[in-house]
Amino acid sequence: MVNKKKSSKGLGRGIEALFTDFKEEAAENETVSDIALNEIRPNPYQPRQSFDEAGLQELANSIQKSGVFQPIIVKPSTVKGYEIVAGERRFRASKLAEKKTIPAIIRDVDQQQMMEVAVLENLQREDLNPIEEAEAYNTLMNNLDLTQVQVADRLGKSRSYIANYLRLLSLPAKVKTLIRQQQLAMGQARTLLSLKDKSKIEELAKRVIDQQLTVRQLEAVVAELNGDVKKKAKPRPKKASPFLKESAELLGEKFGTKVAIKANEKSGKGKIEINYLSNDDLNRILDVLDIRLD
Repeated sequence: MVNKKKSSKGLGRGIEALFTDFKEEAAENETVSDIALNEIRPNPYQPRQSFDEAGLQELANSIQKSGVFQPIIVKPSTVKGYEIVAGERRFRASKLAEKKTIPAIIRDVDQQQMMEVAVLENLQREDLNPIEEAEAYNTLMNNLDLTQVQVADRLGKSRSYIANYLRLLSLPAKVKTLIRQQQLAMGQARTLLSLKDKSKIEELAKRVIDQQLTVRQLEAVVAELNGDVKKKAKPRPKKASPFLKESAELLGEKFGTKVAIKANEKSGKGKIEINYLSNDDLNRILDVLDIRLD
C-alpha cells in the first residue's frame, strides 16, 4: 500500500554520503509516500547488529504522539516490496509504536549506493560498538575494493585510526563478543592485541573483566607476559687497582691460600680476607704470622 503526497522543501537534511552526492531529503522531482511497514525489509548491508532498546522505545513513544518527522529512504526490491536504504531506527521504532505505515522516499539506487549509505549513516551516528565500526570499514574496503588509505581519506580519518579498528577483527570470537557487549573498551582491546602469545588473549580478557583492570594495568600485565619487563642490572664490582691486586697475590703466596683485599677508594680504608680450609690450616697460617695461642 502506497499513498503519495507532495514533498515540501525543507524536510530536514539527513546524511551526506561521502562517496556519492546522496542526500536523505526529497529532491524537487521526488515525492514522500506512506508505505506499509509489512512491505519493507531491512537493508542487507546494515552494519549495526544491536539497537539500543531504550532509545528505540523513546523514539517509538515520540512517533506515537507526533509521527515520523523525517521520511526514510527505500528502494524497490528485486524480490518484493521495498528495501531500506536509510532510516532503519525509524522503521523499527514505527513497528514498536504499532504504526501501519511510514513516510518514505522511494529512490532507485544501486547496490553500491545502498551499501555506502547504510554504512555511513551508522558511522555518522557515532554509537556503533568498536566491532561494528571495524566491520563497517571492512565492508567498505571489500565491497568497493578500497584501501585503508582511501577509506580514511573519504571518511576524514587517519589511516592509523582505520587500521586500529580493523585489527580488532583478528581477535578471538569470544573476545569480540565481550567488546560488542561493552564489557571491554577499545583501549583494552587494542592492548590485548599486543600480547605475543595469542592463545592467552581469551584468558587475559576474562581477567580484565574479573579484576576490572584499567588500560594502564593491563599494559603492565601484557609487558610482563611478553617478557618486556626490564630487570634491574646488578652493579658490576669495580676492578681492583694494580697495587691492591699485586698485594693480594703476594700475601696469598706468603700464606699459601687465597687472599682478598677490599678497599674503600674514598676513605682509603679497607680489609684483608685470608681464606683457610680447616682448623689445622688456620693454625698453619697463625704459625706463618708467628702468632702463638696459649
